[in-house]
Amino acid sequence: MPDKKTVLIIDDEPDTRTYFSNLLEDEGFETMVAENGDEALKKVSAKKPDLITLDITMPETSGVRCYRELRENEAYRDIPVIMVTGISEKFQDFISSRRQVPPPDGYLPKPVDEKELVDLAHRLTA
Repeated sequence: MPDKKTVLIIDDEPDTRTYFSNLLEDEGFETMVAENGDEALKKVSAKKPDLITLDITMPETSGVRCYRELRENEAYRDIPVIMVTGISEKFQDFISSRRQVPPPDGYLPKPVDEKELVDLAHRLTA
């Protein structure tokens, strides 16, 4: 049996972390959670996940800053990242046009479509 793929869920909303965890675990993934970017970076250094879902609007270290730190670190830049946000599609255009970092591997608007999240998680960890 193949190893379970690990997804790190980064979101400041406890309900969202629980929802994503349950949804992805039901699909055969192992999950880890972090409530902010600082905690997420510590968890990534302790155990490198196969995929990250990253909320953009969080207190402490913002999702954008966390994403930039992941992409600037050679050890983590190959981890696929799905950005999750309630911010408009204009944000997707903005983050995808940044010269400093490559665009995210996936983008999901809130409220997140369950099937879209699961399909994207499977595709990015295949």
